[in-house]
Amino acid sequence: MAGRPRSEPARRPGSEPRSGGRQHQARGRGGTGRRTRRAGRTLPRRNREAQEKAIVEAAERVFAGAGFGGATMAEIAKAAGLPKPNLHYYFGSKQALYRAVLERTLREWLEPADCIVASAQPREALECYIRGKMRLSFTCPYASRVWANELLHGAPELRATLVRTLRPLVRRKAAVIDRWIAEGRMAKVDSKHLFFTIWAATQTYADFAVQICAVLGLDKFDRTVQERATEHVVGLILRGCGLAGTRPGRRK
Repeated sequence: MAGRPRSEPARRPGSEPRSGGRQHQARGRGGTGRRTRRAGRTLPRRNREAQEKAIVEAAERVFAGAGFGGATMAEIAKAAGLPKPNLHYYFGSKQALYRAVLERTLREWLEPADCIVASAQPREALECYIRGKMRLSFTCPYASRVWANELLHGAPELRATLVRTLRPLVRRKAAVIDRWIAEGRMAKVDSKHLFFTIWAATQTYADFAVQICAVLGLDKFDRTVQERATEHVVGLILRGCGLAGTRPGRRK
């Protein structure tokens, strides 16, 4: 994973590197269920994947609240419930961990676009994509806020990734939409700007959740509000594409 040191000492997955000779000492010999003592607290050993997942999810929350400059590895370690050296062991630096958060966000956001293929029905494909994006906004709001903050600061870490990964993907998916339009299967829209509209409409429920909740008089989004918002966004965009009310296999 990005940020992992090139060479690592032989050590069981999930163990902490020693610092200062006595700060982290494994107790017991071998076997599962061994524990590591840190500052009077006992933490269960976790496998590599579980620790990395815990670290990245904690980093999302901290970066979303404090930004890259304001976040510290100590705060992220506390949020993850892990010793600080674990973060450096798996990711090397705060910048590497920050990039890992951004890269995971991009992977998760690109996945719903898999349904936009030439053989699919336009209505089903676009609805699937929009619902996937709305679901991520409700379930992973911190990731979206980290992403938005990165863009607002000029995308110093993301610029190359946007050009190398996001640009060609949007071009491919826009070409599919252009083909549907040419075949008369949906209304004529600007295919690339359609993606920008979908991103804006869906990600606002993550990035501006406080504003939306204030207007609606809510403390947080409940299931009813999430469903209502999703149906609204899906219907609005599909109507704009001339797809509302159409059925699979039926062309407008």
